[in-house]
Amino acid sequence: MMQAKGSFEVTLAPQAGAEQEGVGRLLLSKVFHGDLKGAGSGQMLSVGTSTPDSAGYVAMETVQGSLHGRTGGFALQHNGTMNRGTPTLSVAVVPDSGTDQLTGLTGTMTIDRQDGQHFYVLNYELPTSE
Repeated sequence: MMQAKGSFEVTLAPQAGAEQEGVGRLLLSKVFHGDLKGAGSGQMLSVGTSTPDSAGYVAMETVQGSLHGRTGGFALQHNGTMNRGTPTLSVAVVPDSGTDQLTGLTGTMTIDRQDGQHFYVLNYELPTSE
């Protein structure tokens, strides 16, 4: 298992007219730094509740760039909840989504936010280069 670490900036853009019965839709764009260099883009659906600090979201994101020097793309699937302030997040590489030198990529990502900055750790496997 390999590990990639770094930071990223994220921009969320709410979509006008997309909110329906408490469901929001946002476009997301990211710039990754560190062992993963590149850009991510995708869409997020979110739901808030009447209980403070409780919510949920799902997102699908595509990433293009280089991972430890191997170029290509892949997709990430996010599933997150906030239960009265306690977060749970699962981010997985979508099976068979890797392209070019990232074909065969599998793995999971953790995301941490500290002092307003976002950090990632991607634990992954890749077939060896031929």
